[in-house]
Order: sequence, then C-alpha cells, then structure tokens
Amino acid sequence: MGQNILAIAEIRDGEFRSVSYEIIYQARKLAESTGGEAIAVAVGSGITEKAAELGHWGAHRILVLDDPRFEQYAPEGLTETVLAAAKTYDPSTILFPASRRGKDLSPRVAARLQSGLLVDCTDLEISEGHLVATRPAYAGKVLLKIRPKTLPAVVSLRPKAAGKPVRSEESAGSEVVALSDLNLEDAQLKTQITGFEAAAGKKLDLTEADTIVAGGRGLKGPENFNILEDLAEALGGTVGASRAAVDLGWRPHEDQVGQTGKTVNPGLYIACGISGQIQHIAGMRTSRNIVAINKDAEAPIFGLATYGIVGDLFDVVPRLTEELRKIKDAEH
Repeated sequence: MGQNILAIAEIRDGEFRSVSYEIIYQARKLAESTGGEAIAVAVGSGITEKAAELGHWGAHRILVLDDPRFEQYAPEGLTETVLAAAKTYDPSTILFPASRRGKDLSPRVAARLQSGLLVDCTDLEISEGHLVATRPAYAGKVLLKIRPKTLPAVVSLRPKAAGKPVRSEESAGSEVVALSDLNLEDAQLKTQITGFEAAAGKKLDLTEADTIVAGGRGLKGPENFNILEDLAEALGGTVGASRAAVDLGWRPHEDQVGQTGKTVNPGLYIACGISGQIQHIAGMRTSRNIVAINKDAEAPIFGLATYGIVGDLFDVVPRLTEELRKIKDAEH
C-alpha cells in the first residue's frame, strides 16, 4: 500500500487561492512516487461545488467540510478537520502552503500529532521511499536537505517554489467526500475571526506574485515609488520594498521583502535602488530571474542578479516601462 499525501487547500472569500493548486499539484507528484493518493482537504462555507475543481490539479480524493461557521479562517476547526483526515487516511506527509495561515495552522497540527515540522520548504522529493525536504537556512546562505524522523511529516511549502502547476482539462477521477460526520461543537471553536480588510490599492499579495518590482533607499522618497508602480503595472506584477524603505515609512510593512518581511519566489524580481544586504537577500534569493538596477556597480545585489543594469533608476525604470508599453500596444 502506498503512502498518502494530504494537501490542505487555502480558501479566502469563498475562493481557492492559487497556493492551493500549487500544493495539490506537488502532492500529486509525491503520491506518484509513493504509490499513494493525493488527498485534498478543503474547509469553508459554500465550497462543495467548487471543490471538484481540485481534481483538475491532481487530487485523487477531495475531503470537504462545508460549514457556515468556516466562512472565515477558523484555526481550531481546521486543526480538528486535518487531524480527523489524518486519522482516517494515514498520510505519510501533510502539506500546507507556507502562507500566513499555513504558518499558523501547520504547527498546531504538528504539535497535536507530535510530529516533526518542516517549514518554508523550497523543494520536496521522495528518495529511497522517504520524503526529503529542501529549505534555506542562515538567511538563505545554505540549503538544507532534511529527512523527517517521525510520520506523518508536517510540511509547509513556499509559494511558487514547486514551479507553475498545470491544470488538466480532465479531472483526476477524484471523489468528493463530505466530512458531514465531523461534529465540531461551538465550544471547540475558540477563535472567531469576523473578517479581513484588504490594504487599499493592493492588487496582489507579494507571496503569490509572479513578478515583483521592489524599491529601496535609492528611491529617495515615498513619492518616487510611482515609477515602480508604473513598471509593475506594465509587467502585470506588484510592488515590494526593502526593509530600509519600510523603516523610513515609505511603504507599509506588508510590502517588505526580507528576513523580517515576506519571503517571495517569483519568476521575475526587479530590484531597484536596493544594495542587496543579507536581510533582503534572504527573502528573495530563490527568485528564478533577478534583475538589479543600481548606480553603484559594487552593490552586493549584482552578485546574485541574473541580469544587472548599472545606471540611475530614475532614468532606467521609466525607459523600461515605456518600451514594455510599446510592446503591449503593438500586440493589441
């Protein structure tokens, strides 16, 4: 009998987030190596019909708890649901996205199961029948290969780390199973979240963005981030910032990329006026393509960059934006 992989989907405002498809896709790849099933767990309100979509991303089986009490994130209820699924399907690995919710929920589950917890992993593989996880350490200076000693292994996977998932037009023949016999008492739901308020003007969470244009102290002031906003719009991306820019009050903390901010893994990361100190590098070094724009040819960021432009960002960035817009206009 193969080893099952449990993938915990993440839902916001009644919709599955893109990180859900990524971890289910990764769970399917692992399950193919173990001979087990990729089992998705979805908890929310009014999600039963939508849950079938997870089969197109690789789930062999979809466990659904559809309950009005879970319209918002309910950590205790989700924990109990995951534990019940683990008890029934005996997975070797329980996989979470390394999002804010995943980082809150995964240690709760690991503690209850008395299992090892591997956080913010960038790669997962099956070697000689065992899970081997890769995760950065020492501010990203080294990559650790870790094999958990206890099962099930509780793992959180960094968004975008597994590559872009591929949706199949044909469902995996997955079965949707309603967890209707999981009778959770209101007393078990100790935390009640009434809602979330999105930051004004924010189009896309940094951790989910495939293109990020980030600015640092070299922008000289908050008013100059508008040139980065223009470039990000032309690329269909979003804007981030270094800790220096955030500490100066130029951008909100939610825009911060780095060791004390968000860890991102986009396909394209454009660093504008960022010197490349280790605190910032720790949050973006796994980006697949890094473009550095800095007038200091000795800036550390150039040592990491895929492409480097030595020049004044106030000249380079608007010219890039202009050329990109010309290309888009020509396409249309």
